[in-house]
Amino acid sequence: MNEVVLGIDSSTQSTKAVALDLATGAIVAEGRAPHSGADTQWPGDWWEALRLAVEPIVQTGLKVAGISVAGQQHGLVTADINGNPTRPAPLWNNTDAAPDAERLNQLADFAAETGTRLVASITIAKVAHLARTAPDALESIGAICLPHDWLTWKLTGVLTTDRGDASGSGWWSPITESTRRHLLELATGVGFAARIQLPEVLGPNDCAGMLTRVAASFLGLTPGIPVAVGTGDNMGAALGIGAAPGHYVVSLGTSGTAYAVSDEPTADPTGEVCGFADATGRYLPLACMLNCTRVVDSVAAATGQTLVQALDRAGTLEPGADGLLLMPYLAGERTPNLPHATGSFHGVTTSNLDPGRMARAAVDGVAAGLAYCIDALRRLTIEAPGIVLVGGGSAHATWQQAIADAVQLPVTVLGGKEHVAFGAAIQAAAVAMGASVVELSGRWRPPVVTTAQPRPEFAQRFRLDERQALIDAERARVAISPSA
Repeated sequence: MNEVVLGIDSSTQSTKAVALDLATGAIVAEGRAPHSGADTQWPGDWWEALRLAVEPIVQTGLKVAGISVAGQQHGLVTADINGNPTRPAPLWNNTDAAPDAERLNQLADFAAETGTRLVASITIAKVAHLARTAPDALESIGAICLPHDWLTWKLTGVLTTDRGDASGSGWWSPITESTRRHLLELATGVGFAARIQLPEVLGPNDCAGMLTRVAASFLGLTPGIPVAVGTGDNMGAALGIGAAPGHYVVSLGTSGTAYAVSDEPTADPTGEVCGFADATGRYLPLACMLNCTRVVDSVAAATGQTLVQALDRAGTLEPGADGLLLMPYLAGERTPNLPHATGSFHGVTTSNLDPGRMARAAVDGVAAGLAYCIDALRRLTIEAPGIVLVGGGSAHATWQQAIADAVQLPVTVLGGKEHVAFGAAIQAAAVAMGASVVELSGRWRPPVVTTAQPRPEFAQRFRLDERQALIDAERARVAISPSA
């Protein structure tokens, strides 16, 4: 029986687990367990979901040679010194910390120090929000970390992280490869910043520790299995698709991201591009939208369509939806930074307000938002000749063509599935085999399954200039209040 490694993707909506055959790199078993999907979640629920997700793999009797976890970025886990959570964790898409992010940006140049100007998503802003709104809660906190860090802690008994996930915390700098506790002082005060335990930042090919007896018993596995360092979900996906310098990657999920692998660190003073590190030792400049495929989900539900029906109908219509335009900020937005914005339809007439055109407008709105993200990368002189499209939405032809048309670049869709969990499994395989994650990521890169070419005649239908004017108006209307 061939040995396998387990890759875990702990996301906003669910935990996914895959078993990767060490001999071939093929996924041979998998499992899944749901989360609440709320923007604040109890960390213990992720641990139980991890058990449920690996259960069908454990039941196969496969010999597990390694484990790694990739998790949603930015969520704030507060724990006592033993790793027990002290309160629910606000996740990346929780925008309560928007005023705290703006306040901290006035106190330090976070882009210059950490590569990322703060928005509500970034973890240090959530720490500042907690310190401002519930200062007494700080007394019971012995450590702070991100979701993947905490799950690795549960597996190994050791608090570690990797440079990819750490680069989205706001207190660790990929530019200097160091922790910046003086930034935590701005968020919480000197005492808390000086005493709080932070995860040790390990290298891309490092082992975080061994599976403890307690964790092994809980999961039905054998103690002593090596646990790789893990990473954030975007870094895991990049690893899982073999991303390398020379292409943009656009991920279509609950959130939408546009990023590129870079050999050099970046720092965007506007805050629209986060200067992250990746899971290989390189860098991952990234722009993120809070509102992506769920915009079409919401429009489909509101108009009595299934998601497939909505996308199929949208695909039969030309971009532009006969003048109907949707600004898709249903849950605030991160890029552009509009945490208190709401969605809005424009150009409504008696002839274009129907389910098909509303679905087309939703697709157009998301595609235009991702074009905005690509333009933000271009501002940092990050250029690429095409787009690799991944994520749950990438399988549908309507999304493929809409992204190609909006960005005016050819789109390549890769095969495979569960790219985040697959990337985590590559980390586990590297530890188990004594190999490099870069070498394995390239060796097991998924094949191309389809392409979409841009149609120049539809480039103007996404009305990017008009959308920019509406973004500027929204900024003026919904100013971030420091007292929020």
